[in-house]
Amino acid sequence: MSAEPARPLQGQHAVVTGGGTGIGAAVALGLARLGAKLTLIGRRLAPLEERAQAITALTATFVAVERLDVTDPSAVAEAFARIHSAEILVNNAGAAESAPFAKTGLDLLERMLAVNLKGAFLCTQAALPPMLRARHGRIVNIASTAGLTGYAYVSAYVAAKHALVGLTRALALETVKSGVTVNAVCPGFTDTDLVGRAAATIAAATGRSPEAAKGELARTNPMGRLVTPEEVASAVAYLVLPEASAVTGQAIVIAGGELMP
Repeated sequence: MSAEPARPLQGQHAVVTGGGTGIGAAVALGLARLGAKLTLIGRRLAPLEERAQAITALTATFVAVERLDVTDPSAVAEAFARIHSAEILVNNAGAAESAPFAKTGLDLLERMLAVNLKGAFLCTQAALPPMLRARHGRIVNIASTAGLTGYAYVSAYVAAKHALVGLTRALALETVKSGVTVNAVCPGFTDTDLVGRAAATIAAATGRSPEAAKGELARTNPMGRLVTPEEVASAVAYLVLPEASAVTGQAIVIAGGELMP
């Protein structure tokens, strides 16, 4: 008789923002396989419901969905009041837009700060008090290698992701004796729709095919390929396990050797 798979997160509740597609969807499935029940948050209901149904079918895990914009303070507060409490928060919602710095308007900067920083800030403020009362919690921010180094033509995105890493480190020190850990995962170019859109933008600007543009992004990884969402999800899964209780304030790079901070 085969042994039952380990479910070390049984009885815990995980909230994943941007949970309908890409990295967020992979993270949600990974946490469900470890036993966590889930709430997926996002702006579009259809991908959330599709992902929830797929996870339930694969893992028999209860999955709730909350359609909201994480940059809206009232919507976030109302959603987390319904959620009540969660032991795990994964701030994955994000977006990337590119432009030369001279053509980067304040509106673009504000959009990048809103979705990549403000959303994580609001969700963390809403999720943290119950964690502190319980003296247990895991917060994981999905940042980027752009949170640790610079890339041309995405100055607003880079600034926002650097800010997210800074928030991670500051909050980790505030919560270091509370049983709550706060970490960031920093993927390189990952095989998601976001990178697909970036490749399409490069192709339109340079006259190359989207496939050639995507290959150029893949070559920034010394392994010569894009990172997979599942590889990022595995790093998140480790950080929320009991065995990672001494890991906090870290920015863990998943980029095939592109960065070695």
